[in-house]
Amino acid sequence: MGDLDKYNSRRSTVYGQRGVVSTSQPLAAQAGIETLRRGGNAFDAAVATAAVLNVVEPTSTGIGGDVFGLYRTADGDVGAMRSCGGAPAEATVETVRAAVADGTDTDPADVEMPDTGPHTVTVPGTARGWETTVEELGRLTLSEVLDPAIRYATDGYPVTEVIASHWGYAEELFTDAHAREAYLLNDRAPKAGETMRLPKLGATMEAIAQEGADVVYEGHIAETIAQEVQSKGGFLTVDDLAAFEPEFLDPVSTTYNGVEVFELPPNNQGLIALEALNIAQAREAGEYDLHSVDRVHEFAESTRLAFHDGHRYITDPNYEEIPQLNAKSYARERAEQIGTERLEDVSFGVPNANAEDADTVLLCVADDEGNVVSYINSRFAGFGSGLVAGETGIALQNRGSSFSLDESHPNKLEPGKRPFHTLIPAVARLAEDDWAAFGVMGGYMQPQGHVQVVSNLVDYGMSLQEALDEPRWRYREDGSLAVEEHIASGIPTKLARKGHDVRILPGLQFGGAQIVRNESGTLSGATDPRKDGLTIGY
Repeated sequence: MGDLDKYNSRRSTVYGQRGVVSTSQPLAAQAGIETLRRGGNAFDAAVATAAVLNVVEPTSTGIGGDVFGLYRTADGDVGAMRSCGGAPAEATVETVRAAVADGTDTDPADVEMPDTGPHTVTVPGTARGWETTVEELGRLTLSEVLDPAIRYATDGYPVTEVIASHWGYAEELFTDAHAREAYLLNDRAPKAGETMRLPKLGATMEAIAQEGADVVYEGHIAETIAQEVQSKGGFLTVDDLAAFEPEFLDPVSTTYNGVEVFELPPNNQGLIALEALNIAQAREAGEYDLHSVDRVHEFAESTRLAFHDGHRYITDPNYEEIPQLNAKSYARERAEQIGTERLEDVSFGVPNANAEDADTVLLCVADDEGNVVSYINSRFAGFGSGLVAGETGIALQNRGSSFSLDESHPNKLEPGKRPFHTLIPAVARLAEDDWAAFGVMGGYMQPQGHVQVVSNLVDYGMSLQEALDEPRWRYREDGSLAVEEHIASGIPTKLARKGHDVRILPGLQFGGAQIVRNESGTLSGATDPRKDGLTIGY
């Protein structure tokens, strides 16, 4: 019993011989394992898990959103897949301002980008992203991979507590009868334990399984999506949808205390995590005691400087030149600005306040062939824009609300442009034959979570589960520094003495997280206890 008394983690790290799946909802994790058992690899299991999450956790993800992957293959390749669409071809600062102001007393020049509605809908990347992942990296067919999701959508599933607590927002967001019918139970949000069916979404997934993703981008579903947006005054067309293709690209990376960390390049916010790690390394932040105020201060200030830079520069690289924010030399310059007190006059600089606590699902899979993948999906804020495309059951994202209508802003709205994107899966090479795929959910929490998980593993030698359990901190867009309610006693008061505006918040405000690892053939994984998640190994 003595050893057990010393064990601080709330759960145990999970091990498997053939594979490990980790995500935020137990039924989705089971679907990933089922796919591995049917002969699929980690990429097949990732898509199967993501598709089930679309059904059992529709409060955070869906076909109407985007998907990204970062991975290390059995052949040793480290790569990334980005599947996010841009603004409609007819969407400009002028056209959106005029459309939003139409019928009101508002001067178009005073219009800001809406949080929801038709003008926030960008081309959804999920369906093509799933298909591309399976075809290029998987082993099974798309139909086989989507089967568990179709089954849950058609037959139903019990709603879990955390997801039920988030579902209530749909009652306010969805105003159209067909949207409420698609996602509400007797015109209300389902309660924990109630069985929920999504037959319209199930029929759409069946169509994708049989006809491929083209049905969403060029077929009758594409026509329904475009008609839905245009009927509300938006500009999305079938041509916008048909022109979309996912892309494979090289990740950006840095080293932190001997570990190589890989992130997604712009238009995603991966550079923020890398810059923060570089600054923290230059400051030797990981040398401080784990539960010391100096450790939190050094890492938090490093991250705030990285946010200041990232929110100033990160956008679609096809439209703006972006500096190399992950350069070690630049980090050393930034590190010199940090002192023993909170830095003044360093703005957080949010592209959009909606991303403060945006809703996301993340999953990680490792298989016995050597593949590890971090896969992340989102509609941005909950159910997205408030638009559901006709009878398809597809709730359309509001990612376009991240655009600015300020002509001088790097992230300004332009036709075809992709907005600043919060979603960032990650991979780390911990040693020569030791790879981890991981991620932390929740808008601007994501890069802050990556920094903390990496440091927990590298600087303090934690197990996977301990690294996720450790209480977190996060800078918020109002400049305050939030700390988790379970953080070591005395730290909040000492941070306040250093000039920080400290808030103590519950665990759900600090994002969920998942991680899997292949350490010389030993497979393991862990899931954040802050959500309903589960890691399964077999």
